[in-house]
Amino acid sequence: MKGWTLTFVLAAVFGLCVGPFYWLAMAATHANSDIFSWPPKFYPGDQLAANTAKLEESIGLVNVLGNTLFVAVAQTAGAIVVSLLAGYAFAKFRFAGRNLFFVLLLSTLVIPGGVTIIPIFEMMNDIGLIDSFPALILPSLSVPFGIFLMRQSLLAIPDELLDAARVDGAGELRVLWRVVIPVMRPVLAALAVFLFLGAWNDFLWPLIALRTPEMYTLPVALASLQGLARTDFGQVMVGTAISSLPMMVLFLILQKQFISGLLAGATKG
Repeated sequence: MKGWTLTFVLAAVFGLCVGPFYWLAMAATHANSDIFSWPPKFYPGDQLAANTAKLEESIGLVNVLGNTLFVAVAQTAGAIVVSLLAGYAFAKFRFAGRNLFFVLLLSTLVIPGGVTIIPIFEMMNDIGLIDSFPALILPSLSVPFGIFLMRQSLLAIPDELLDAARVDGAGELRVLWRVVIPVMRPVLAALAVFLFLGAWNDFLWPLIALRTPEMYTLPVALASLQGLARTDFGQVMVGTAISSLPMMVLFLILQKQFISGLLAGATKG
């Protein structure tokens, strides 16, 4: 009886997690008038191509996807480099004020993101970067959580291993590339998934920083489809389904490294 109860609970949780995505996929194949009809249509329709064509005409889907992918990859790659270098410095170097700086860095984790929007906007506007991709990328390069995760993971690497590489004549960058990064791959993969997910789905800052529709990212472009009187939810569902696919594929590819990275980041040697 206990086994059947556990199976039922797991099936219910699975349904709650997967059900909305299944309905989203089915809704993307129906016309706008059929999406919210009763009873709900949980079977594929024949309007997927038409909805996709209308979405391309409305927002320039291919261009918007290119913008979103470029910004997300640039943000992720840049933030990983900054987090790794900063975490390496905090974990393996001794310098005046190291603990104080680290505490100040951690204190920024409790600051709501919305509080920093106005100062960041003023900074980007003063240097003339508003309505450009650098305005989206540069403020996202410093991620306190990423630096914290890198630092905690790097503490588990023995200093003797790094010293041995230095004795062999390797500089710090070569030590980082040849010794640290191969060991840190699972943690880097986990951080990359977190960062890419946040960058791909970011809405508020791109909405504020971008003014040209041709530069919109996918969340902003989809929001522009919301009309005052009428919204074509067929287009919205297609766009939302497309926006969900990259993260599902990325997680399926990196799930082993992602789980290993979370476990590695939770331990300290």
